[in-house]
Amino acid sequence: MDSAPSLDPGSPRVRFGAEMRRLREAAQLSQTAVARRLGCTQTQISRLESASRTPSKSDAERLDLLYGTANGISFTGIREHIVAQPGGPAWFWNWAEEIEPRATVIRSWDPLLVPGLLQTEAYARYLFSRGPQITSEELEQRVEARMQRQRILDQEDAPTLLALIDEGVLRRRIGNPELMREQFGHLLKAAQRSAISIQVVDSECVAGLAGAFMIAELPNGEPDAVHSDSPAQGHITTNQDLVASIWKRYEAIRLWAYPEHISLKKIEEVKREWT
Repeated sequence: MDSAPSLDPGSPRVRFGAEMRRLREAAQLSQTAVARRLGCTQTQISRLESASRTPSKSDAERLDLLYGTANGISFTGIREHIVAQPGGPAWFWNWAEEIEPRATVIRSWDPLLVPGLLQTEAYARYLFSRGPQITSEELEQRVEARMQRQRILDQEDAPTLLALIDEGVLRRRIGNPELMREQFGHLLKAAQRSAISIQVVDSECVAGLAGAFMIAELPNGEPDAVHSDSPAQGHITTNQDLVASIWKRYEAIRLWAYPEHISLKKIEEVKREWT
């Protein structure tokens, strides 16, 4: 997902990148030089300047230290406007923009819903439309963000996606039967890709009741990252002990998963039931 949720010239993300570029060029610094001072890579600087990466809190703070605030620009202040946008919470954009696109393997467990990376637009729209006090503008932004997030699966170097889905998800009605048939047809089509595996987990599996999570394997020896879900705020960590704990839970859930060919047969059967 290399493109930003919004490339509106007036958006805070675009302004953040434009000010970065302007001050860097005024200081006659290369992207590599700025990256060295910020402790990141030249690619990360490029993505910040092109508004295809959401700046972290530390990015903004280090830029303020690098350029000072006498220039009238506060990168910390601009970032506050970015994370206030309704397209999605900032903690999730960090996962969706910084971790998923670089992952080599993504493992997910979903006990309640079809995983976001495999949702149809209609399924996602129905879910978001039931959010409390959501405006039509917020709804469109969240749906667009969800669809853009899925584009990592179309990349030439797309990550392998290993999705575990609770059996109850197949019969949890979201919208109308037509929407459900479309969603399960989408799952069956996605499963034809060599890089995507979908397994249905027996509904008697107790190990998965703690909630949804994802495990991302990253390249170049970087530690695995975990995103665990909650209604209010997700938690992202690379803490070795916490990651190991989630890995153990994933393996415990996987023991209850049907083989892939049986899982797809179940999805096909349930799809026909939604009439």
